[in-house]
Amino acid sequence: MYSFSFAIKAVIVTVLFLLLLSACTEQAVLVAEQTNSQISIEKQHSKTIKALPVLEVYKSPTCSCCEKWLEHIDQHGFSSKAFNQTDLSAFKSNKGIAPQYRSCHTAVSKDGYVFEGHVPAKFIHQFLAKPPKNAIGLSVPAMPIGTPGMEVGNKFMPYQVILLKADGSYDIYAELNNYQEQF
Repeated sequence: MYSFSFAIKAVIVTVLFLLLLSACTEQAVLVAEQTNSQISIEKQHSKTIKALPVLEVYKSPTCSCCEKWLEHIDQHGFSSKAFNQTDLSAFKSNKGIAPQYRSCHTAVSKDGYVFEGHVPAKFIHQFLAKPPKNAIGLSVPAMPIGTPGMEVGNKFMPYQVILLKADGSYDIYAELNNYQEQF
């Protein structure tokens, strides 16, 4: 009887040990799966962040509407790098932007395309996805009320996004008649 109870105890201890071991193994597998899943999500998130197109934005150090426009593009699929300039006129001339198409800031893509003034991010994305032949970029001349960065309550002034061409000519790229068309 002594050996029988020892055998039963040995079986019980073995079964408990195996149950405990299997529970730990399942927990370890779950932790490993969660960790791998988290690493995968972090890699995807990292790729998303790295995939954002960068716009270098040249502006006056005192321009507050430029800061608001930077927020707009950063919230709509771009990463901006701002550079304060004291002589924007010479910079714009060097980029081929004629005076009648100028505004308060100039953004430049990695491919050298220019986006002058309060151009909505939507149109920058469209342009960069398929740049028109002989184009240097887009412009929203002056500073129309209601454009991204120039919001004043619920006021909106219809405006045009101008396609700037390398030969100095232009075309109308988009006409906006209400605030919602910008997004």
